[in-house]
Amino acid sequence: MTTRTDGPVATLAPASLDQGTPSFAEPASTPAALLLLGRAQDLGSERGVECPGDLPAASDPDLVARAHAARQTLGSNAFVLGHHYQRDEVIDFADVTGDSFKLARDAANRPDAEFIVFCGVHFMAESADILTASHQQVVLPDLAAGCSMADMAAIAQVEECWDTLVEAGIAEDVIPVTYMNSSAAIKAFTGRHGGTVCTSSNSRVALTWAFGRRPEGRGKVLFLPDQHLGRNTAVSQMGFSLDDCVVYDPHKPMGGLTVEQLKNARMILWRGHCSVHGRFTAENVTAVRERVPGVNVLVHPECRHDVVTAADQVGSTEYIIRTIEAAPAGSSWAIGTELNLVRRLARTHPELEITYLDRTVCFCSTMNRIDLPHLVWTLESLAAGRSVNRIVVDPDVAHWARVGLDQMLALPGI
Repeated sequence: MTTRTDGPVATLAPASLDQGTPSFAEPASTPAALLLLGRAQDLGSERGVECPGDLPAASDPDLVARAHAARQTLGSNAFVLGHHYQRDEVIDFADVTGDSFKLARDAANRPDAEFIVFCGVHFMAESADILTASHQQVVLPDLAAGCSMADMAAIAQVEECWDTLVEAGIAEDVIPVTYMNSSAAIKAFTGRHGGTVCTSSNSRVALTWAFGRRPEGRGKVLFLPDQHLGRNTAVSQMGFSLDDCVVYDPHKPMGGLTVEQLKNARMILWRGHCSVHGRFTAENVTAVRERVPGVNVLVHPECRHDVVTAADQVGSTEYIIRTIEAAPAGSSWAIGTELNLVRRLARTHPELEITYLDRTVCFCSTMNRIDLPHLVWTLESLAAGRSVNRIVVDPDVAHWARVGLDQMLALPGI
């Protein structure tokens, strides 16, 4: 459970779809583009959009100057984190950039900063609140910046799943492993049940540890909430078969599975996915190979198994960035991850031919709710002494989530 203070109505202006460098062809817009850019709102489903408040106009020509002025006023008292998938206009004001866990650790290493302004999504801000000191305030510029994947695993559903495993007589053989892209409540569930948190970089290490906690051949993993990362890690990296994996659907009785299926499974995968990475298809890979001879296909492990199988290289966001930075000039790359990052890589590396794997717009819609007006509003509010959009994790939830996170930190190679 988290609490929050006042915040703005989440009505955003669309980002500029500039043409980038000549080596990067901008994906075509679609009727859903404005929603994907964060312009629309859904009061029935999205977190925080009912919060009152006024934002600066997106067309305000002084927004950049106002952001600089507020940052200068706050000085070292504010530490701004920018996730790789953020818009460039936000990244420009970030003290550090990175993936979700790196940013949370960076925040924990800045105890002098009273305000941690997390330009990311809700579960990331929760993790930062768990890892930072009690005197620090973690702030999310727009409370509607959630994560569709994280929201696919509600704590009540996961508790019901565990009850199903108990009734099937296999719970004692199951170790829960939850991806970093999950709510604090799910991380706490994992901590309570002797499991661990993982990232896309260390999921193999986490699964190896989990299976090693039970006698040979008896161990099972309940992997939350991304079925694709769990499947790809188990099958592509650890030698399991697809038959060793079953998908638990929280919207069906017993997850849509039989007791026999649960008993025979080694990987019980939660039916969740990333709304961005789940869009890519094997047909996208085939098509880009036909369009760009000699192209290297580089994708995130949150993609579907057939996409990962068809790709040349697979890795986390940080892996994708390192691979492109090390690529030889003149080489061609098709990248299957969030569009803001791909565009940034294309602009930063004009010596490469970088192509987006999907030919239509595919922003992270909730991540894109953090824009320059929201950031300016946040920084100016803090500079004026007004605490806004603070993310505070319930102490008991934070304790058990920290247990799961600490177990991850104790894994080999972390």
